[in-house]
Amino acid sequence: MFKLKHLFILLIKFYRKVISPLTPPSCRFYPTCSAYGLEAFERHGAFKGFWLTARRISKCHPFHEGGFDPVPDQWPDKKAE
Repeated sequence: MFKLKHLFILLIKFYRKVISPLTPPSCRFYPTCSAYGLEAFERHGAFKGFWLTARRISKCHPFHEGGFDPVPDQWPDKKAE
């Protein structure tokens, strides 16, 4: 059965194979945003994975220091912040 998360995973894999090789390496995070997205969709499913990946990509700008930013083991809880 095809799940929505598989569509997102296919899109990320397409980006990695076709688009990414045409651009210079510039990710300021580890793991890279595409690796983060793949892991987020695998671990958390389509909706939470999309939210986590979008949040991660929104940090990709010159004013964020980057660095190590792994996919959380559990869904982020507002009370824990």
